Amino acid sequence: MRPRATRRAAALLLTVVVALLAAGCGIRGTSVPVDAGAAPSRASCRAPETGRAAEGAGRISVRIYLLCTSRILSVNRNAQLPGKKAPIERVAAARALLEQLRQPPTAAESSAGFSTAVEDWVTVSGPAKGDPDEALRLNRPPEELPSYALAQIICTFAGSAAADEQNKVVLGGPESDRDPLKRYECTEEMRSRPEVAVNSGVLVS
Repeated sequence: MRPRATRRAAALLLTVVVALLAAGCGIRGTSVPVDAGAAPSRASCRAPETGRAAEGAGRISVRIYLLCTSRILSVNRNAQLPGKKAPIERVAAARALLEQLRQPPTAAESSAGFSTAVEDWVTVSGPAKGDPDEALRLNRPPEELPSYALAQIICTFAGSAAADEQNKVVLGGPESDRDPLKRYECTEEMRSRPEVAVNSGVLVS
């Protein structure tokens, strides 16, 4: 037998053996390459530029936090804030920022991989009777919100006119006699691991 024919016979035999082994293991043969690794994310997570042309007439540039992959990252938006006097009133600022969080991402934000976990039903109001001035009350206790949504709210409010003097956020639920206030801080850990938000609050004494 010629060497070339011998090599062909050996290759054919090897193919048959592999096919039999695969059939015996219950593995269906496929001609499509299989990649066992996780598919790489195509999200750039690069915040799109916000033009200044839309500013003015009560609109200012604000920073909010959106989800991208498993983190929350800041993006700039032009928001309409009520009133012309400075400083901006805390509750009005919180409501304007929350409205931005509830809106679907822009086309540019979506293309970069951004999304939001804050749903339309989430609302915010000012302090209840007996609360400190910096308190904000959500229509649900903070710990009942999805952790990613709560992390977005905390980090968006922190450092804005909605925060206290320490750039922290005092949040509670709707019932002042049942939902204690907690002080939240937007930390690097929260930005990289938003799931920690639910257990991050410190009781306000």
